[in-house]
Amino acid sequence: MTTRKLIGFVATAAIFIAALATGRTLWVHYMDEPWTRDARVRAEIVNIAPDVSGAVLALPVTDNAHVRKGEVLMRIDPSHYQVAVEQAAATVAARRAEWQMRRADALRRADLDNLVVSKESRENALQSAASAEAQYRQALATLDAAKLNLARTTVFSPIDGYVTNLSVYRGDYATAGTPKLAIVGSDSFWVNGYFEETKLPRLKVGDKARIRLMSGGTLEGHVESISRGIYDRDNPVSRELVADVNPTFNWVRLAQRVPVRIHIDRVPAGVVLAAGITCTVVVSPS
Repeated sequence: MTTRKLIGFVATAAIFIAALATGRTLWVHYMDEPWTRDARVRAEIVNIAPDVSGAVLALPVTDNAHVRKGEVLMRIDPSHYQVAVEQAAATVAARRAEWQMRRADALRRADLDNLVVSKESRENALQSAASAEAQYRQALATLDAAKLNLARTTVFSPIDGYVTNLSVYRGDYATAGTPKLAIVGSDSFWVNGYFEETKLPRLKVGDKARIRLMSGGTLEGHVESISRGIYDRDNPVSRELVADVNPTFNWVRLAQRVPVRIHIDRVPAGVVLAAGITCTVVVSPS
């Protein structure tokens, strides 16, 4: 064998070995390394619905604006609820006067001699006083409810966050219990990474994670928890509450994806997070 042929053989063998090593490295990376491109940024989203109905008089916030906890989001016309408070207060005064009268009558009858007032009359007076007191307590509760409804005509933000999906305008009629906007918690962002089940053995709670957003930003985080269940689409329940087993079986089985919650440790300045955006998560096993 000539020197030229020997050099060619060695070069070919080296290239072949390098190709095998590269292929194995890529195979291990894509099949075994704990990383996924199927990840989403999530956040706590609070739906804001008024507790009382009425016309919206003021809306001091705008869509996508940042609000602080306790900041006013909307004001509902308080006129009807103010009248209800005044009516309830008047009822309380009337019930109090009646209770005081019944109580004084019962005390007066209790001090009289048995020859003047019968035992039955005393008992009836006591029962009337107790009934008047109960009506007075009920009137107080009604007044408290009216005051509560009046206070709830002003809707406050329960958390720090960003207004989103604002679907109410000044002059609209707001219905109690119907959401009119949502608040995305500004300090509640996390990442859900959907890892193939074959990669779960290399994941542990506390492992460091690198999060690469499609926008180009990079975040640091760690594995906070691993989901313990996903929906089994191949095993639904029949009407008789027994397993509805599919008689056919696909020989090619794809690895299921399991949600893994990634806690974001720090958000660099200038990086804008929005619930629902996609990202890639690479976990560094400890």
